[in-house]
Amino acid sequence: MREVPPIERAAQVLRAGGLVGFPTETVYGLGADAENPRAVKRVFTVKGRPASHPLIVHIRDARELEDWALGVPETAFRLAERFWPGPLTLVLRRNFRVPRVVTGGLETVAVRVPGHEVARSLLSAFGGGIAAPSANRFGAVSPTTADHVREGLGSGVDYVLDGGPCLVGVESTIVDVSGDAPTILRPGGTTRENLERALGRSLPVHAESPVRSAGQLPLHYAPVARMVLVDADQVLREAKRWQGEGRRVGLLLPPGSLPADTQGIGHAVIAVPGDMTEYAGCLYGFLRELDHRQCEVIVASLPTPEGLGLAIADRLRRAAGPRRCLVP
Repeated sequence: MREVPPIERAAQVLRAGGLVGFPTETVYGLGADAENPRAVKRVFTVKGRPASHPLIVHIRDARELEDWALGVPETAFRLAERFWPGPLTLVLRRNFRVPRVVTGGLETVAVRVPGHEVARSLLSAFGGGIAAPSANRFGAVSPTTADHVREGLGSGVDYVLDGGPCLVGVESTIVDVSGDAPTILRPGGTTRENLERALGRSLPVHAESPVRSAGQLPLHYAPVARMVLVDADQVLREAKRWQGEGRRVGLLLPPGSLPADTQGIGHAVIAVPGDMTEYAGCLYGFLRELDHRQCEVIVASLPTPEGLGLAIADRLRRAAGPRRCLVP
């Protein structure tokens, strides 16, 4: 009997109403047939995700944009031409084709063309849109490898398509182009500066707006350990304070602040890269490593909110959010 290639196997699972963990350039997604409401409902169940939180519809290329959205403005086409395939999601008016379960009951839909070759091959083999959030339990650290998906969701996923580690490492930037003026709802893998250059105008960041896209809760992307954020020059002092209270402390040390002797300054110490592209690619891996090393508290500082530093700072702030906000 002929062995079914992984891409074809994953497409078969989607057609049958199953769930597939698949790689994108940002993080791994938990995918379902975007036009199968029953399959999409399983995504929410497996993740423990509130039904009011919209999913992103992944499509093959920008030529399919009007199949999923109505009244697509020129701004959206310009951004799609410049940044797709890649880590950019556009929020537009929903086409009747999109089930309301995908949009969280909203009249808008989030759409993107992923930049990972495995994801694009899957979309081509499947022949439709794939609705997918990140492939992890709701509110937890996003997965950037196939093993992370298996560890986090286990048998809840019918098939995991392994495409290696994700290179960008933080989720896509979400831009709302459904209204009069484009707005960034979530900073991500496409930088604000590049978006502004492409449009020739400034873009506000409304990361605290009412939930209408992924990743906008006060607590999100959170490790098991408590995340504490302080100024860069206070990281070591804060770590010692928690250590003095008997806690196992993990440190994400800012660039240039690693002492010659790290003995006694924490249970686990990670020096973060000075390059923001490298830092973004490693961020979720760092948080997982500190959890695996059973840290109870993680002390970190925010990078300068420029370039990918804006997305990293957003993820760290939400990882440090109030724990009660994790309850759906």
